[in-house]
Amino acid sequence: MSINAYHRIRRKTGNVLCHVFLAVLSIIWLLPIAWLVMHSFREESGAFVSYVIPRGFTLQNYINLFTNTSTFNFPLWFWNTLRVAIASCLLSTSSILMVSYVFSRLRFPARRGLMNILMILGLFPGVMAMVAVFHVLNLIGLTQSLTGLTIVYASGAAMGYFIAKGFFDTIPRSIDEAAIVDGASKNTIFWKITLPMSRPIITYTMIITFLAPWADFMLASILMRGMQERFTVAVGLRQMIERETVSAYFTQFCAGAVIVSIPLMILFLYTQKFYVEGITGGANKG
Repeated sequence: MSINAYHRIRRKTGNVLCHVFLAVLSIIWLLPIAWLVMHSFREESGAFVSYVIPRGFTLQNYINLFTNTSTFNFPLWFWNTLRVAIASCLLSTSSILMVSYVFSRLRFPARRGLMNILMILGLFPGVMAMVAVFHVLNLIGLTQSLTGLTIVYASGAAMGYFIAKGFFDTIPRSIDEAAIVDGASKNTIFWKITLPMSRPIITYTMIITFLAPWADFMLASILMRGMQERFTVAVGLRQMIERETVSAYFTQFCAGAVIVSIPLMILFLYTQKFYVEGITGGANKG
């Protein structure tokens, strides 16, 4: 066998093994999702069953989720989460983009120090500040409030400026210089020149800042403290699988988990191209 033939066989074998490995990983990743979807349609009640595939299927779990709201008001929780996620997304995205642009384009004495401080603060887990955040919100009367929850989500967003700054760094400075020669201010350059060229990073930032409040459980559960009408879906669904209610509401919990994932799936599929470009590409690719 020639050396070239040997290398071709080795390369093909390696490709086959890689594909097999990825297929196995895909199956492992998809199995919990498939199980959740199947049991959201399960006709039999109860949390624990001795079989994987349900013996009967029904839509009643989804119907009960939206009609039987006396104990667990899922539609209200969904609406609360949507409001908080959209408001937080808009505030956080604006904050991140403006801070990133300042650090990318402007040069001032405290620039390097501020960047280092924000980077160091971003290394600490957010859970470390939850007690302090709760007491601050309690002092200003914003505990058990969706407004307070939105403020907390958006207030620290600027510390995640790294990726957006890297994107702005790829935009040629000659564009800014040409605009300045034509009489444009820094504000005009940012809003009318830089942002229209930055659709990938805007999309990426909006997805990230939307996902955080949508999926968060810890902060929302601490701030709401049992006020069910202010729950988000993460906190509300957790109540369904408490020891006292898990047997009666487990299949509705599965249905709720499926419904909560649908907006995220649609959002990501619709913006996938820009999401990837925002991570790997620069302005020239946008």
